[in-house]
Amino acid sequence: MARFFGDEQAALEKFEAAAGEAGREIEVLDEEHGGEEGLLAEAKTDKGNLTTKSVKDRLKEVNHDPGTADERKVLEQCLSMIEKEVEASRAWKEAKAALDAKTVMKYAKLTDAEAKSLVVDDKWLARLEADVRAELDRVGQALTARVKLLTERYAAPLPKLAANVEALSLKVDAHLKRMGFTA
Repeated sequence: MARFFGDEQAALEKFEAAAGEAGREIEVLDEEHGGEEGLLAEAKTDKGNLTTKSVKDRLKEVNHDPGTADERKVLEQCLSMIEKEVEASRAWKEAKAALDAKTVMKYAKLTDAEAKSLVVDDKWLARLEADVRAELDRVGQALTARVKLLTERYAAPLPKLAANVEALSLKVDAHLKRMGFTA
């Protein structure tokens, strides 16, 4: 699809991102004001969700109460975010349906060369390249780990290790002599 409909694909991703962002904003607002004593507590459904209907119903209840100005403000903000999410989701669904229809129409008109190019170049070779890169990364990481292990293992040169063994052997012999054991 990206080969033929890149602009449409980008628009689809934009709508999806907008819907996701609106959903995250609602979650943040819910976390801030949705607790038992929060300003959104009364606007939640029995399942604990904030819906357009539940928020509108709560707004109707508190609309004329002057002591609920803060709650009204948060409810209106929440309603705005919910409507933004619904609109972005609707736009995404419409764009997805239009892109799917265009794709079906385009695939019906593909030449053999275009079909082969899509399958071989865009699908198989891309997958093969990704697999080869993943394998190269894996082998590279394994080699790096092995080199690191060998570096740590052989960090001290053999003559230094032999000198340490000799010094420790002399100490052990001295201790054995003091304890009365002689060789």
